[in-house]
Amino acid sequence: MKDAQECVKDVCGAVWDGLRKIDEFSYAILPKNVAHAVGDLNKTLLTEFRNFVEWKILWNDDTYRKWTSAFMEGSHAVTDNWKEGSKVLFLGPGGNGMVSSVAMNKKNEFMSFKHLGEVKDGIEDTESEKVKGWAGAMENYTLIDENGKTKLLVDMDSTDEFKDYFVKTWPLALEKVKELAEKN
Repeated sequence: MKDAQECVKDVCGAVWDGLRKIDEFSYAILPKNVAHAVGDLNKTLLTEFRNFVEWKILWNDDTYRKWTSAFMEGSHAVTDNWKEGSKVLFLGPGGNGMVSSVAMNKKNEFMSFKHLGEVKDGIEDTESEKVKGWAGAMENYTLIDENGKTKLLVDMDSTDEFKDYFVKTWPLALEKVKELAEKN
């Protein structure tokens, strides 16, 4: 007979497998000043680790680079220690990417980013028509303790153009978060 810990691991494994196969999305509309529909992508990950371990894995430079490599090898963030209100540059290896701000940082609980524009060839663009189509999009990370397990909820706004990309890459990124958590 399986012990309780093995049963919990089996259930977590089944939940994780289900998350990898999610293909239904709800759609949301950003505020009227942002004139486009966005896909609201929600992904969840259950682990058996405490919030502070998860938090460190998400936002420590070394581990951040590891789990975000699922989106692009060499991904990194340039930030003032993730301080609320500060600017964050989410960049690829060539230095191109997004300029955002930390909308909220409740350590070990919640991190929210407001995407403001893009960075191309070292120049930040927050004014072009291309950028105005998605500027203001939010990306949120919530850690919830459920009976000694941490539930990681990621929700983000995405244009239809990138929906399929995120559907494919978020499960890979979350798998990397899980692997990093299991090593700690």
